[in-house]
Amino acid sequence: MSETADVTIIGAGVIGAAIAYELAKRGHRTLSIDALSGPSAGPTSNSCAIVRSHYSTLNGVAMAYEGFSYWERWEDYLGVRDAAGMAVYRQCGTAAMKNRSGHHLKYLPLYRELGVEFEEWDAAELRRHAPGLDVREFWPPRRPEDPDFWHEPDHELEGAVYTPGSGYVNDPQLAGHNVAAAATAYGARFRYGERVTAVLRDAGRTAGVELASGERIASPIVINVAGPHSAVVNRMAGVEDSMKRRTRPLRHEVHHVPAPVDWAPNGGLHISDGDTGIYFRPDVGNTFLVGSEDPACDPHQWVDDPDVFDRTVTRDQWEAQVYRLARRVPSLSIPNSVRGFADLYDCSDDWIPIYDRSELPGFYMAVGTSGNQFKNAPVVGHCMAELIEACENGHDHDADPIRVRAVHTGFELEMGMYSRLREIDPDSSFSVMG
Repeated sequence: MSETADVTIIGAGVIGAAIAYELAKRGHRTLSIDALSGPSAGPTSNSCAIVRSHYSTLNGVAMAYEGFSYWERWEDYLGVRDAAGMAVYRQCGTAAMKNRSGHHLKYLPLYRELGVEFEEWDAAELRRHAPGLDVREFWPPRRPEDPDFWHEPDHELEGAVYTPGSGYVNDPQLAGHNVAAAATAYGARFRYGERVTAVLRDAGRTAGVELASGERIASPIVINVAGPHSAVVNRMAGVEDSMKRRTRPLRHEVHHVPAPVDWAPNGGLHISDGDTGIYFRPDVGNTFLVGSEDPACDPHQWVDDPDVFDRTVTRDQWEAQVYRLARRVPSLSIPNSVRGFADLYDCSDDWIPIYDRSELPGFYMAVGTSGNQFKNAPVVGHCMAELIEACENGHDHDADPIRVRAVHTGFELEMGMYSRLREIDPDSSFSVMG
């Protein structure tokens, strides 16, 4: 063994870095290993980095709302200034369209229970705040090849739910770099360009990892935060077969399109538009970033090998998302050339993450996180540190799931909801909405 650590973390995306930071602050000697060239160089770099709270479960809303405070006080949370610069939280607010899916009927009672600040806007109020929107109802979401895609609606939307604390992070990769820099200040170590090929065992518990080079790193705790490679790592550790909930990678696309020149001061709101099946937010250079909210008409593209998938933006999906945006924003000019990116989500069976121990003592998981957990990275770091310390001190988390008190809101977060052994959660949206 050429190197030792108290904790080895597989993956240095924003969530992996946040776990390293929280553990390092508590005095653990952490070593993070990532196959890519630097911090958050994988799917984190292509995150839409939207910070919003309209989840379909109580715990989902509570965790996301707790996250608002971290992003609003980003430099206070980190305690250091990164020489590479600091990510910025753009608190533009979110307008989530009320639509016939009924998603708002799930989260509005949760907002009231938890004290999330919100306003309910009718169609006239929505039009006043975003005058460039067509507030008619286009339900259900369709693709442009559907003959009914271009029908002219007869009714207006009921309105929208506005949350002023929502927004987006201007540079998700830089945010991940910031957290890694903060972790390093507490003694955390990071190794890049290294691939883990085995999880080691000794006397029935985790003993470390082996790298592609043949080097072995000894550590009694290993945490899988490998993003789209999470299932690969779980199979290395021999724990996947014992899990009720598993993960697999999903290819997705996000696109950029110029915003109308007179769209809105400072770029406008983040819009969650379940009525047409898209979300969009401002981006640099007066552009929109637009993605799919996974309506039934958009096929899922599951990937067998996370190292082999098509990164080329497709014309079909670009048209599906951008043409939906053009229905909602009639003054949108649609360019001839496509612009955007394709990357992988790491999805669980019910789109709720797995933040848990495993059947192998010392092996932990923060997986199934892609698509909607970037915003929760600081909260997850705190929760995973609490969970790991409890389990390593003898607590039986499977029999008696721990509850973690949130730092800012004081909410008690139920970590049993994120168990690998849970039944399918019927309250999940079964989509990127969470």
